[in-house]
Amino acid sequence: MLIAQITDTHIKLPGRLAYKKVDTAAMLRRCVQELLALSPQPDIVLLTGDLVDLGRPEEYEHLKSILAPIRQRIIAIPGNHDEREAMRAAFRDGGYLPEQGKFLQFAIDDYPLRLIGLDTLIPGQGGGELCKERLDWLDRALADRPDVPTLVMMHHPPFVTGIGHMDKIGLSGREPFAEIVARHRQVELILCGHLHRTIHAQVGGRPAMTCPSPAHQVALDIHPDAPSRFRMEPPGFMLHWWNEGQLVTHAAVIGDYDGPYPFFDADGKLID
Repeated sequence: MLIAQITDTHIKLPGRLAYKKVDTAAMLRRCVQELLALSPQPDIVLLTGDLVDLGRPEEYEHLKSILAPIRQRIIAIPGNHDEREAMRAAFRDGGYLPEQGKFLQFAIDDYPLRLIGLDTLIPGQGGGELCKERLDWLDRALADRPDVPTLVMMHHPPFVTGIGHMDKIGLSGREPFAEIVARHRQVELILCGHLHRTIHAQVGGRPAMTCPSPAHQVALDIHPDAPSRFRMEPPGFMLHWWNEGQLVTHAAVIGDYDGPYPFFDADGKLID
């Protein structure tokens, strides 16, 4: 099973640039082209939040038009830039988001890996939260299928990253979340967005990681007083390969680069 993860697309209304600098729509189109060129093709595509920039219904329509060439199932969770009801309406046809309720949380049992999506959104705020209600739901969902390997998706990472301005809008509820995943050993990986970078950590004894954005990346500044800045570093996405009980992650860089070139000549000798 091959899973593509795309995060922090920050799509705006047509013709608008993020921060008056980043053409997020054009960059997502390039990401879609890369995705469609993959062989083998991913089985599903996960979107881990900040799908649009201001939560407007028209932004979600723009996003869906860019994603339209993707024929695989798309599964999305909200980020701090999303708006629950507009997102619920935009992705209603997917059949996995709850029709009603306060939170866009779900469990999908259609694949060799069980998929759990968490909602860390606090409306109007950059930081995220896993309150008692959301944490209790997660505990019950994991307890329902203790023998099925599970992938947990959430926008805000449940760990401190060291990038000061992003940690200030990090996740509340990290400690009880770690206690829950420590009890449920079937959790294979915790997938996150929000940081626009690849970052790895351990949470409750389970691996957790953030995914780069197909657009701009948060500046790498591991300092508690790091200012809020971004860089136009190479954009990317991730591929998670579930292979005979082991989950392997690959970081994919978007762009045109020389190659591929052979290591060996026609006689099988290393090229010197």
